[in-house]
Amino acid sequence: MTDARTDWNSRIGIRTGVSFAGNAPELVAPDGLVAVAGGAQVTLDWKPVDGAVGYQVHVAESADGPWSELDHAGRDVLAVPHPPYVDTTGTPGEERWYAVASLSDVHVEGALSAPVSAVPLASAGTVTVSVDTGSDLGELDRPWRPMIGSEHLSHALSTDTTGGRVVGEELSTALRAAHEELGVTHVRAHGILCDDLAVYREVDDEPVHDFTGVDRVYDHIRSLGLYPVVEVSFMPHDLASDPSKTVFDYDAIVSPPKDWGRWHDLVRDLTAHLVERYGDEVVEHWSFEVWNEANLEVFWSGTPEEYLRLYDVTVAAVRAVDDRLVVGGPSSAAAGWVEELLAHAEETGVPVDFVSTHTYGSPPLDFRPTLARYGREGTPIWWTEWGVTPTHFNEVSDAVFAGTFLLRGMASSMGRIEALSYWVVSDHFEELGRPPALLHGGFGLRTVGELRKPRWWALAMLERLGPRRLATSLTGDGAGSLVEVISTRDTGITTLLWNLTLDQTKAAGSDELARDVRLEVTGLEPGATYQLVHERVDQLHSNVAAAWGRLREDGQDWPTEEQWAQLRAADRLEEAEPAGAFVADAAGTVSIELTLPMPAMSLLTLS
Repeated sequence: MTDARTDWNSRIGIRTGVSFAGNAPELVAPDGLVAVAGGAQVTLDWKPVDGAVGYQVHVAESADGPWSELDHAGRDVLAVPHPPYVDTTGTPGEERWYAVASLSDVHVEGALSAPVSAVPLASAGTVTVSVDTGSDLGELDRPWRPMIGSEHLSHALSTDTTGGRVVGEELSTALRAAHEELGVTHVRAHGILCDDLAVYREVDDEPVHDFTGVDRVYDHIRSLGLYPVVEVSFMPHDLASDPSKTVFDYDAIVSPPKDWGRWHDLVRDLTAHLVERYGDEVVEHWSFEVWNEANLEVFWSGTPEEYLRLYDVTVAAVRAVDDRLVVGGPSSAAAGWVEELLAHAEETGVPVDFVSTHTYGSPPLDFRPTLARYGREGTPIWWTEWGVTPTHFNEVSDAVFAGTFLLRGMASSMGRIEALSYWVVSDHFEELGRPPALLHGGFGLRTVGELRKPRWWALAMLERLGPRRLATSLTGDGAGSLVEVISTRDTGITTLLWNLTLDQTKAAGSDELARDVRLEVTGLEPGATYQLVHERVDQLHSNVAAAWGRLREDGQDWPTEEQWAQLRAADRLEEAEPAGAFVADAAGTVSIELTLPMPAMSLLTLS
């Protein structure tokens, strides 16, 4: 039998059918494309196009082409939701041509813009960041709080060990920490209907429903302070039209049901049981998402039309219990099938209480224009999976690069996306096999052994920002595209700075892309002394991969007890220079100079 990892790698790129319905138009090309060269980078900017969910950047060696998509090695959707875009894949001193197309849907691309060219420079300039403490842009949006991803939730009850650590205990600790330290309220996971929980079986050809396993899981999740997003998946063996169609090491069945009426009854009875057990909170706080990534063959052996039938039947079953319950989808891979589901809903009237989809390697696209075309303005947009890479066992997941990537995506999403759920909370994860070593490129924000990776620190830094957002401006080499900023007010002024390219060929870092930054905090009391605390994540600070690299012997997979103790001592957000006392000048400005490597992130609190 083919093992799950080999099967996954052979089929993950195969789509279920094609883009099969919808009304997405071809949009005009963006106007005003400009390319500004800097040190080892070119920053592109253009005028947004009404109706665009995103933009695809193209490159060529001449103005006449041939043109190809600019590949920043994200391994999924390469389009971006808005300008600016920083290209670091070129060579200093060599001219490169650019053009940009608008997308009305991830599959519907318009004509290319007029081309422009630029030559990246060999030497870098500086970046100046100004923070206006007298401003108030309103409450800071926090799209990481509504949801986080996890391995199938029965894993949180496992008494097995990985690397000598008890799986369920540590996954539970990670989930509780996400709630308590990051403000996360909900967890989304696969497989609540899988056979390990024995939800459904047939005896003498009659259905038997048993929700005691589901109760154990959801009681546990509620005890951690979290509410579940009920992903209605996968297919129980006795209800599957083809039980041989599976995914993952735990053989989740991905075929349509053999009997649609029995599927309806299972979902209806499960929903009724949850409402009876947990009461009004199911209506007020829970939600139901229909399946997972049915637009990939590896997750759905049926047709696209059969998925829409699954959606209709599932929604009807949930709403049969209480028409206030929240249900949505399409829970698709690579930003697909949103257009198709909305077109279907327009024709049939089936409810879509939220739109959910996934992407990796780029900030999420902007589906507000799509919703507007269907008269659904204000429908919540949930990216129920998002991350730096869709690839299991990819070392970028353990790197500082992934932390700064997380900051860029969250900043991009503020004000336009209700939930951006990072996939996943812990390296206790077994889709394609359990972790073979401490740092193995796992999806988790925390390692086996509960050490925080740079991505965890990125969310922790975001969560520590104040409630009110301040106006900022950036000028210089890569300002706003390579180097970005969020600044807030609370009892002090907290500013989060980071340096990142989407180009994953430079995930290990690039000296050419480091930037000297001058941070100017204005509107302070002239002559007053302020204390600066500077916390940093980079190759040398707050970096579990670097710490383990210093301790690890060749060929060693797991730490010794002594090494675990050393790693735990290093598991903290570390302080860096500059720090200490700063005096505001006669104009009420404090100026702070620092260097930001690429990648790096700095949290600077002035009080």
